[in-house]
Amino acid sequence: MVLLSFLVGLVLVVAALVLVVVRAVALWRQTKRTGGAFAAELSAFDERSARTERLLAESERSSQELQAALERLRVSRARLDVLRSALERSLERTRWLRAFLPV
Repeated sequence: MVLLSFLVGLVLVVAALVLVVVRAVALWRQTKRTGGAFAAELSAFDERSARTERLLAESERSSQELQAALERLRVSRARLDVLRSALERSLERTRWLRAFLPV
């Protein structure tokens, strides 16, 4: 009877060890898959963040170019306003000559 109890206990211990080993191997495989998935996602995130940094740098450069173009536009607009006012003044001064010119 003692021998039978010992053998049953031994079988249960061996079965438990086999179950633990199988679960440990499954856990190890799952850990490797999860680590691979994390590595892939981190790599993709790194690529996206590098692309975002490049786009931000390009945007900043474009913004600076736009500011320079706006400043040139302001200067050109001021020159145009001066020329336009000079033309209007000259037209007002010579308006009386139209009476003598054939149209």
